[in-house]
Amino acid sequence: MNQIAEYVKKNRREAGLTQKEFAARSGLGLRFIRDLEQGKATVRMDKVNAALEMFGAIAVPGKRDDT
Repeated sequence: MNQIAEYVKKNRREAGLTQKEFAARSGLGLRFIRDLEQGKATVRMDKVNAALEMFGAIAVPGKRDDT
């Protein structure tokens, strides 16, 4: 699982939200939230940032950390 997927899943659970509740509150689709939390590589960055915004975070470009 990638870092964004782990971050969203961890913070969603800490907030006490189901995937369905999180999708409704963030304005994103349930399928997108599921794909995001599973680390699907083809998710749209604008939607990723909408999800991260719920926790005061944003994804920024950077080099892959393969270590």
